[in-house]
Amino acid sequence: MDVYGKRIGFGLTGSHCTYEEVIPQIRKLRESGAEVVPVVTYTVARVDSKFGEARKWLEAIKEAAGTDQIIASIPEAEPLGPKHPLDCMVIAPSTGASTSKLANAITDNPVLMAAKATMRNQRPVVVAISTNDGLGLNMANIAKLMAAKNIYMVPFGQDNPEKKQNSLVSHMDLIKETVEAALEGKQLQPVIIEKYKYS
Repeated sequence: MDVYGKRIGFGLTGSHCTYEEVIPQIRKLRESGAEVVPVVTYTVARVDSKFGEARKWLEAIKEAAGTDQIIASIPEAEPLGPKHPLDCMVIAPSTGASTSKLANAITDNPVLMAAKATMRNQRPVVVAISTNDGLGLNMANIAKLMAAKNIYMVPFGQDNPEKKQNSLVSHMDLIKETVEAALEGKQLQPVIIEKYKYS
C-alpha cells in the first residue's frame, strides 16, 4: 500500500551513530506524500555526542519531516492514541533498550508511548533495530516483537560480524518498503539479510 496521504509517526531513539542513515528515510516518506509526525526520546532531545549536538539533530529531523513540531514528551505522545491516531508508527533506530522495553510493555519515553498508542488502535508499528546485543540477551526481545501482532521488522543483519558478533542493525533504506507492506498487514521479506554487504 502506498504511503501517500498516510499519517506516519517516526520515532527516533538514542542510537546516535545511525541518524545520518535514518533521517533521509523521514524525507523519503514525506516526499512520497505521507504526513510525518516526528517523535524523539529524551536521549535524542538532550544528549550531545561525538556524532553531533542534540540541537543539530532535532533541526535535521524537523527539516526532513517538513514540520516545526517534534513530540518530545509522554503527554505530547499520548493523544496519538484516541485523539490524533496514526496510520503507522515507525521506530528507527530502535536501540536495544527501547526494543526490550517495547517487547516487555514498558512505556517510559515519548517514542514508546506513541508506539503503545498506535498498537491500542490496532495499527502497525514498524521497528528498525540498532543494537549491539541483538544476538545476545536482546535476541529474546526481538523474537517477542517478531511474533507480536501488528509489529513489523525492517530487515536486519549483522553489521560487523568480525568485530561486533552480537550486533544487529536494520537496513534503514528499507523503511519505506516495510511501512508499505505493514499497511497491508504483511512483513517485508526476507527479514534477515547480510547487512554488512550493504554498508
